[in-house]
Amino acid sequence: MNKNSVTNPYAKEMTFRQSFERKAIRYFFRINSYIVALILIVMFLFILNEGLKILEHIEFSKIFAFENGEWFPTSENVRYSIIPLLTGTLLTSVPAVIISTICGVITGIYLSEFAGGRLREILKPAIEMFTGIPTVVVGFFMLALGSVLFEDLFSPENRLNAFVAALGLSFIVIPLIASLTEEALSRIPKEIRMGSYALGATKWQTLKYVTFPAAIGGISSGIIIGFCRAIGETMIVLMVSGNAASISANLLKSARTMTATIGAEMGEVSYQSEHYYALFFIGILLFSLSFILNIAAQILTKKFSKSELKQIN
Repeated sequence: MNKNSVTNPYAKEMTFRQSFERKAIRYFFRINSYIVALILIVMFLFILNEGLKILEHIEFSKIFAFENGEWFPTSENVRYSIIPLLTGTLLTSVPAVIISTICGVITGIYLSEFAGGRLREILKPAIEMFTGIPTVVVGFFMLALGSVLFEDLFSPENRLNAFVAALGLSFIVIPLIASLTEEALSRIPKEIRMGSYALGATKWQTLKYVTFPAAIGGISSGIIIGFCRAIGETMIVLMVSGNAASISANLLKSARTMTATIGAEMGEVSYQSEHYYALFFIGILLFSLSFILNIAAQILTKKFSKSELKQIN
């Protein structure tokens, strides 16, 4: 006779129930993950199938033409160079991520290491709530007020330009990086901090030499995710970037991003035309870029987290 059945007659029944529940939950989440992965694969294959058809009409070299690279899909002499759109995307997203990294990391450090419990309970939900503000509201704010103030202060070449769009993007990226930075620092065990304090280190020294290096993987992945967010944003750049496709490194000139191009032109393009396929080809680039950046974020998180915690221990 089973010993457990003598001491506890319900042990066998409870064990079976727990085992069944665990397996059911495990299979439920596994099936959902497979469904999500399948949906993503189907979406990518559809975009890939539609986008690559542009190569049947236009040479690959003309799509990535630097010299005389222009995006004019509706003129008599159509040009489908993606380089001006890629340039505009980088001109808006890179400055936005730089600004957001500085402000977001500082905010996350303050929330995790220096803010009191009461203040943290107020600020953290407020920051996370700010990420839910519709981006069209941010775009309208930058269009009506931000661009006017920027023009009065700096008199740029174009009132609507890449830098104003970058400022607008930073409003939605800063809360994301701040929240992920705070979470990365909060995951560091308190024993590590206490050990540092016991050795005589100050809070600043503990942050500089202990907690921040241990959390650098999570912080780096948060910055990369913020970069993905900036690249994929549509409404803000559509409203305040000026939407002039040109190959230029001048932040004070109008620019046009890949997402803004798809958002502005997809609703009016003729079905299965050259223009239609060209927009899907842009979608391939965006999808691939986001996928690569997300994979890089996961690799950084695993690599830095393991190596830094081993060094601290």
